[in-house]
Amino acid sequence: MSISTTDPNTNIVIKTFEEMNDDALETAVANASEAFNSWRKTPFSQRADLMHKVASLMRDKKEMLAKIITLEMGKLISQAEAEIDLSASIIDYYADNGEKFLADKHLDPEYGKAFIRYAPLGVVFAVEPWNFPFYQVARFAGPNIIAGNTVLIKHASIVPQCAIAIADLFEEAGAPKGLYTNLLISGKRASALVSDVRIKGVSLTGSEAAGASLAAEAGRNLKKSVLELGGNDAFIVLEDADIDKTVDWALVGRINNNGQCCVASKRFIVVEAVADEFLKKFTQKMESLKVGDPMDRTTELGPLCNEEAAVLIADQVMRSVDAGAKLVLGGSRLKRPGAFMEPTILTDLKPGMAAYHEELFGPVASFYRVKDEQAAIDLANDSPFGLGGSVFTSDIERGKRVADEIDTGMVFINHPTWTQADLPFGGTKRSGYGRELSELGINEFVNKKLIRISALSDPF
Repeated sequence: MSISTTDPNTNIVIKTFEEMNDDALETAVANASEAFNSWRKTPFSQRADLMHKVASLMRDKKEMLAKIITLEMGKLISQAEAEIDLSASIIDYYADNGEKFLADKHLDPEYGKAFIRYAPLGVVFAVEPWNFPFYQVARFAGPNIIAGNTVLIKHASIVPQCAIAIADLFEEAGAPKGLYTNLLISGKRASALVSDVRIKGVSLTGSEAAGASLAAEAGRNLKKSVLELGGNDAFIVLEDADIDKTVDWALVGRINNNGQCCVASKRFIVVEAVADEFLKKFTQKMESLKVGDPMDRTTELGPLCNEEAAVLIADQVMRSVDAGAKLVLGGSRLKRPGAFMEPTILTDLKPGMAAYHEELFGPVASFYRVKDEQAAIDLANDSPFGLGGSVFTSDIERGKRVADEIDTGMVFINHPTWTQADLPFGGTKRSGYGRELSELGINEFVNKKLIRISALSDPF
């Protein structure tokens, strides 16, 4: 099987790579297992030095790395550069804070003395997505390598050059063989790899189907797993919100990464009192977007990641309209080469429609008007997903009250769902389980070992 780079701006195949054979895969796993034996004993200071070098190299090569991202999955070049900066900051964050996060935690038992010691598990394996090809890897590899684990990465098949470039950064930084390994393999072989006894934990960011498959394999083999899957984030607008500023954030929340973000704002739920004003101004913003080549710094909306994604979202829109939804804007593929979709807004959505229940991964917004705050909360929670969400209001206490009622892993007040190194990231329901980033992220794949010291006089 071959793995290809296709430019979604033109749908032209740029380069093809051969998948690893079984012998190469076995060598990769063996090297990771062997590397763990020494890396687990490497002082935190040396682990941190290596990771700071990786982050520094990432920044030094930002222009080149960003161009690879844009070429392979169509991200706007300025956003690709921002992704490199974010990824480097995450790696530096764990290099700076990992030892503190994993320091012994002393307990106060009724008898004797005790503490929790955090120990690495071993080889951990991650399946990563194409939409943030450096950031997603950084938030897995950063904490786990600092914790003393070694990592295997199966990256998305449409970003092989990104995957290779990340591995090259570790090699150039002087990482020992087996510490960080890129696996050019198919998804089917990735699921089969979970059963290998040398792999102690697995993580996946991607689709529900892929997550269910990987989690099933992990469960059968009694291994820890972390899943970050899809989202259908609600963007709630209350009547006391600053509408102009809220519309600006709505555009960012929906169109960032060409709309292909798990925590993108996808369902715009607006109370009746301000619904018309919001929809009018939001439609004007969406309609005025400049669509084009993602390498052009004046472009505001680029292509979807590939032709398959563009066909899928156009079909979701068509099925919704056929079922009675109304098009306020767009709704069709753009008549130009590449994986492009028009900026689109749907209204009059009802249960049973594709756009009501399914995740729309692209520049398509679902608009809902509701009578009041409680109706907004109820609609926000009427989703199989529970990743993120946001609420816009001038009353922060009211915002916190609404946030408390939204059944998701993250809620932002007066800002679309976002990410940074020191904030935990993860969801509920069909959006997955476990957390990445912040102190919580480094605790997922470590053994929280109890060590108790007893006096001979302590009771049994």
